[in-house]
Amino acid sequence: MEKIEYFKNELEYIKDLKIREFTEKAIEDMPDYFFEVTSSSTGKYHPSYALGKGGLLRHSRAAVRIAVELFRMEMFNYFGDEGKDLIISSLILHDGRKFGNIQGKHTITEHPLVQAFSMRNNLPLMGLLPKEQFETICENISSHMGQWVTAPRSKKEVLPKPKGKMQNFVHLVDYIASRRCLEMNFDTEIKREEN
Repeated sequence: MEKIEYFKNELEYIKDLKIREFTEKAIEDMPDYFFEVTSSSTGKYHPSYALGKGGLLRHSRAAVRIAVELFRMEMFNYFGDEGKDLIISSLILHDGRKFGNIQGKHTITEHPLVQAFSMRNNLPLMGLLPKEQFETICENISSHMGQWVTAPRSKKEVLPKPKGKMQNFVHLVDYIASRRCLEMNFDTEIKREEN
């Protein structure tokens, strides 16, 4: 399985070649199931394009597409090229272990922490970026669930809430990509010079 090929278009939005290489290596490290499972084990929380075989992959691709569309707006210029690259990397990787390290039957509440933990324990991966960039991506992933931070049964907070503009942006884009009332047309591409 050529995992990087699944994100070929999304990776091209990352201008910094080191961030792109890091993202490619992190994609290669994601479990094989990521590329085949649905985005929601119950089907209640995602649009039709994110359901069924390959739904989780399509959800992640849609999140990147939404971010790139929003980057066209002046109000998000403050991220700069580096910030935009870190956001795109975070969105590609954010649900990398949504069903756990080994595919379980259901999505796991702590999946953002599982993904960030896995990345932080991959020494070759950690060495590809400066520590600040690496940690920014991990923190974006850890907090991408936004206000939904509690475990369903215990009602204890198990996830961090987003802090700052970048983490909140990653959460917002993931939220938009998960709305059942919004669908994505994967047949159209944004012209590269417009992003």
